[in-house]
Amino acid sequence: MLEAFQLLSFGPGGWGGVIASGALLTIELALATLPFGFAIGLAVALSKDSSYRTVRWLSVVYTTVFRGLPELLTLFIVYYGGQLLLSRIASAFVPGSNVEVNQFVAGVVALGLVLGAFSSEVFYAAIRSVPRGQREAAAALGLSRGRVFRLVVLPQIWRVALPGLSNNWMVLLKDTSLVSVIAIADLMRQTSLAVGATKQPFLFYLVACLIYLVFSAASSAVFSRMEERASRGFKRVGGH
Repeated sequence: MLEAFQLLSFGPGGWGGVIASGALLTIELALATLPFGFAIGLAVALSKDSSYRTVRWLSVVYTTVFRGLPELLTLFIVYYGGQLLLSRIASAFVPGSNVEVNQFVAGVVALGLVLGAFSSEVFYAAIRSVPRGQREAAAALGLSRGRVFRLVVLPQIWRVALPGLSNNWMVLLKDTSLVSVIAIADLMRQTSLAVGATKQPFLFYLVACLIYLVFSAASSAVFSRMEERASRGFKRVGGH
């Protein structure tokens, strides 16, 4: 037990600081991905509701591709494929140029594309739940399409979509562990380094499990509070 406390300490010879820095980077990565992925998801959901067939078709192709590909493969395509593509574009202007993609940015883009694909389904179902008559009534009052969406549609979409989006956030938290394969010093990579140096896999993987569980519990509490606030003024089915 004493040895475990020494290994997890923040002093010399301890790995507490390293694990904490990895946990912080994991949260930073997830929080940076969240608005990016949700914005993509909302845009794709609106595209699916478009009156233009080509726009609807492209949105279906996007969700089919990024929901079907393994997240790890998407990460490799964005990181290595992005470097190759950008290097070739740069070489067309400056021969011999080589572009390196930042690992953190690659992680945000890859996870954001996956999050956007799954979130689009949640947003689309929420959009379809808003009666079209409400939009027509708001338009009849002289509101522009932008104001109709912002004042009438979006608040209802947010309320309906929140439970599904909270599940997507939980999945995103777990998927951040994949970025360790491209040398991002997240929680899983730092844990693996500690295991390799100390030969104590059970201890450090147990700590990583507990940290992820704390993140999940805190996230559940936050989203539950958000759902309560978004549902104020609406009666529950079967409620009084």
